[in-house]
Amino acid sequence: MPSPRAIFWLATIGLLSLGYALYLRYLVIEQSAVGIACDGGLKNWLCLSRSVASGLFNHQVFGWASLGAAALNLIRPSLALFAIGLMLAAFGVVLYNASLSALAAGLLIMSFARPAHVEE
Repeated sequence: MPSPRAIFWLATIGLLSLGYALYLRYLVIEQSAVGIACDGGLKNWLCLSRSVASGLFNHQVFGWASLGAAALNLIRPSLALFAIGLMLAAFGVVLYNASLSALAAGLLIMSFARPAHVEE
């Protein structure tokens, strides 16, 4: 089990990732005014993040990357792998890669279901 400090940072990373993914989906990707402006040739960080996120979720990068990180964390538990898997799963669930990202979230939960290390 992670320490209380690690749980705080994992919760922070998870909530920030989920919040930014919701922002990207509902205020950047699905807004028609932003889409028209970006397709019209506007060059700013909003259009760049829109095109990068669209390219990544079209090829299911969020889902496959979160599944890979979760599988590696299941095999060899690590706080960094758990954080990466959690972040990518949050992005994937919100940004149209829900099936693979939900499977990754399940694997992340299963990584807690192992016997505790007993020191002798």
